Amino acid sequence: MSDGTPEGSAPAPAPAGPGSRSTKRDKSEKGAERQVALRVCVYVFVTHLIAGFIWLLFYLGGHADK
Repeated sequence: MSDGTPEGSAPAPAPAGPGSRSTKRDKSEKGAERQVALRVCVYVFVTHLIAGFIWLLFYLGGHADK
């Protein structure tokens, strides 16, 4: 019992190592990556939607009775 800790107290937990993913910073970075991926998917989808609408306008304009 002479290990330098007072009686009745538990030893301090070991700090998380570099391989640990349990910190708030890692969780926020993971969330940020997810938000960026979602934003990229939305931008790609909306860009294709607008391009398809413009293509449709040109198609219908080219086949319209004049």
